[in-house]
Amino acid sequence: MKWHKQLLSKLQERRNKKIVLAIDTSTTQTGTLLIENIVKLFGQVCPETLLVQADFKIRSITSIKNTEIRYFTHGKSSYTEVLEWAEKEDVDTIFYITDVTGFFYEELAFDKEIFWLVPDKFIPKVPFGKAICVA
Repeated sequence: MKWHKQLLSKLQERRNKKIVLAIDTSTTQTGTLLIENIVKLFGQVCPETLLVQADFKIRSITSIKNTEIRYFTHGKSSYTEVLEWAEKEDVDTIFYITDVTGFFYEELAFDKEIFWLVPDKFIPKVPFGKAICVA
């Protein structure tokens, strides 16, 4: 329950900011019920949040109220396209649900605020931003 309070606090602090919740849809190994509950939390606390579904490319960008999530089973993910899109769209904060095993271009520079929501007890090293265990 500790992560619930931490995430809720971060959302409340950013209510008037441009927020994106990105979901790595490259696998169904992540608990889909957990992801649905996180999406609901964002929808209740920050209903203007955009929902980005991506694996190795962006699959959809919708309102957080559109909760139909489509997963793929190929296991390939890359964060580059989502992060580049967020830079162009001048997003203030990205919350990214992922196991952080996807691809990053080494020269990728990202200066926006990002929280990696890792649905596992093991938290890998993140290239930038802050990792939060949501398991």
